[in-house]
Parts: sequence; C-alpha cells; structure tokens
Amino acid sequence: MVEAQSNQDGPVAPLWVRRPKSLHLIAYSVAALVFTGQIAAVILRGSDWPTALSVLLAGGGVALSWWRPWAGLVVTSAASFAVTAVGHDPLSVWMMAVLVLFSVTLRGKQPLAGTGIVAAFFLGAFMTLGGFRGGAIVGAAALFSAIAGGATGAALRIHREHWRTLEERAESAIATREIEATRRVTEERLRIARDLHDVIGHQVAMLSLHLGAAEIGLPEDAESSRQALVSARSSARAVVVETQRILALLRLADDISEDEALRPTPALSGLEGLIASFESIGLDVHPSIDIPAGFVEPSVGVTVYRVVQEALTNAYRHGEGAATVDVGQRDGRICVTVENRVGHPLRGSGSGSGSGSGLGLVGMRERVESSSGRLTIDSDDGRFRVHAEFSPLGAVVR
Repeated sequence: MVEAQSNQDGPVAPLWVRRPKSLHLIAYSVAALVFTGQIAAVILRGSDWPTALSVLLAGGGVALSWWRPWAGLVVTSAASFAVTAVGHDPLSVWMMAVLVLFSVTLRGKQPLAGTGIVAAFFLGAFMTLGGFRGGAIVGAAALFSAIAGGATGAALRIHREHWRTLEERAESAIATREIEATRRVTEERLRIARDLHDVIGHQVAMLSLHLGAAEIGLPEDAESSRQALVSARSSARAVVVETQRILALLRLADDISEDEALRPTPALSGLEGLIASFESIGLDVHPSIDIPAGFVEPSVGVTVYRVVQEALTNAYRHGEGAATVDVGQRDGRICVTVENRVGHPLRGSGSGSGSGSGLGLVGMRERVESSSGRLTIDSDDGRFRVHAEFSPLGAVVR
C-alpha cells in the first residue's frame, strides 16, 4: 500500500485514494492475465471443448462483472463447478473469482454477501463434483481465499472513505477558520473606527477650540503668532477630514448597521455594564473596580475595556465557574486582572507567560502593546489568568 506523504498543507492521500479506479484496473488486469494463461494452456495441451468452454465461462463472468458486479461474480464463481466437472484444476478460476470479489466489495457492495456467494460455490464444487480432492487443506484454501478477497476490498473501501472524511473535515476547518478570522478582523476594524471617532476626534476638536481661544487672546501687534495659530487650526481641520476618510475606509464593506458602527467608544465607565451583560448570559463574575475619576486617558480606558471584554469572552466560552475581574490603581499604574478556572484549554496557552495563538488573545496583546502597556497570559493549577498594566497616560510600562 502506498504510504501517505506530508507537505506544508498536511498529509496527502495515497495515490489509490485519489485515483480509486486504479485498483479496479489492477484487479481486472491480473484476472485477464490469469484467463489468458488458461486459454494458452488449453490450446497447448489440446484440451477438449468442455474444458475450453468452462474457462471461457469464467472469463465471461469477469467481463460481465465490469458492468454487472453481482451477475459477473455469480457467473465467475459458478464456473468453478464447470471446471471441476471436467476434471481440471479450479485454482485459476478461484483466482479470477477472488479478484472479481475484491473489485465488487471495493465498489461498496455488501462484503458478507459477496464472500458468502464465492465461498458457497467454491466449497460446493469442492465437496460435490471434486469429491474432496486435495483434502482439508484445499477446502480451507478455497474458504479463506474467498474471505481474504472480500475483506481486503471492504477494508480498502473503508480506508478510502476515512481519507475522504478527513479531507472534508480539513476543508470545513479551513473554511470555518477563515470565516472566524474575517469576523475578528471586521470587529477590530469597527473598534478602531470607534476609537478614532471618539478619542482622537474629541482631542483634535479640543485642540482646535484652544487654538481659537489663544488666537482671540493675542494682542493686536502679534500678527505672526496669529498666522501661526490660523495655520495650526487649518491643520487640525485637515486632521479631522483625514480621520473621517480613514473611518470611511475602515467601515467599508462592513455588513454592520450604521447605528452599530456609530456606537460611542467604550470607556472605564462602561465596565459595570459590560460585566452585567456577561452575567445576563450566565457567567458568574466577581468584580472589583476602583479607579479614581479622571485618572486615565480616554485611549487607555478603551484598551482596559477591551481587555476585560476579551478576557470575559474567553472565560465564558472556555472556562468553568466564576470569573474574577480586578481593575485598580497600583503604584501609579492601572492594573487589570481577569482570572477563571479552565474548562477547555485555550489554544496556545500554557505554563508561564504565553503569547496566545488564538485570534482573540493575539488581538488583545496587540491592543495592549499599542497603548504602551504590558500583558501576561498564563495558566497555572487549572486557572487561566490575564494581567495587563498601563500607565494612565499611555507611557511605556517597564
């Protein structure tokens, strides 16, 4: 049997699985060689016409089985009676019948029925017209050759169907992975669009407001400073326009409603509502949130919210029991810790700090690092723990 090979995409099915007709062609080619050899022997020996007719009957059964498997199998097996009746050795006919049986079961026909037909004809001819010639050894050979032909064909068919099932599962897994990746990318694009719209847009608007106030407060003779402030306000308006263009690009081709796309960017003030939403779907959450008002920059607040959201999503999908959420201020830094008992191991998690190969964990890490924070993900004693630290201003945490 050809062994499966491997490449970068995974195991490759054996050649006979990819070209199932090849085994049928081999079986019929061998049967044709046996038939040709018997015809040549009949001619060289000068056998009488009953012997030649019995051999032709077996060959006709082989040919018939190509189009009518059951009829051909019966004719080929029954030829063993004719060959035994004329006193000829039925070994060649047995070989042809076994090869036909192999092909029939390989096509998906009932192996027990096929094996029973062949074994019945073989043993019937051996015990009646053959008069037990050759003894028990010949009878056992006839029986087990029939069993071997049927079992081999059935086993190869099952193996082929197994390969097909694996290929279908692989294709389904790839398709599902692509759909999940697309969904995650779409969600993250929408989140970025919201952040740009609310956080950056707000800051630029405030910048423009302060520039206008500074321009009004300038003395009459500060013309150069006034022109500089006018240019700065013009640049701020250009930033707003460019931000709107980026928002349109990020939202392009999203199948999300406009209300969903324009929903305000989440912040620390929304953590209680976020936790309540998970509790409403059955997740037991034990929260501890203690951050002074105005202590965190809006962009950092968004990242904290997203970390808690993704961690609770993982706890709901893969964890067991209650999840604890701790968000607070430690030594001038914002610390976020979400912990739960592991139910189904997260892919990519392990002992010690892990990078996490799941799409959600990767997105979480990228978002934390974009805010100059530090993220650790570890699993210890059956507990899965996500811990993030930030500077309230988004500076690098060491």
